[in-house]
Amino acid sequence: MDCVKADHGFNIDSKSIRNLLEILSSLSPNDRRTFLQFLTGSPKLPIGGMFPFTLRSDIAGFKKLLPPFTVVCRPNEPPLTADDYLPSVMTCANYLKLPDYTAKEVMREKIFTAMTEGSQSFHLS
Repeated sequence: MDCVKADHGFNIDSKSIRNLLEILSSLSPNDRRTFLQFLTGSPKLPIGGMFPFTLRSDIAGFKKLLPPFTVVCRPNEPPLTADDYLPSVMTCANYLKLPDYTAKEVMREKIFTAMTEGSQSFHLS
């Protein structure tokens, strides 16, 4: 939680932020690298750690991201719902645009789809 800046519709106590942190903390080392590549464009953190939310020493590397890891709420446009969207990122800003999904399982599925299927493409959003 120390490494995440929640903004634009989320705060650190938001259910979606808590779900995101639980999902990230449960990732395998390979999936952690894939998520980091999705978020930042690089599979490695700055010197000082391997990934957030695992061991205290790991947090140092994630805290060194500049700009900091920021999660914002991606609004939906009716008639679509949040569950109809994938999360997207701005890698230059370490900025995750996360829909306010209805369930943690939906969020996990959408994050995995975005970070694996979209990792080799570039789209403006």
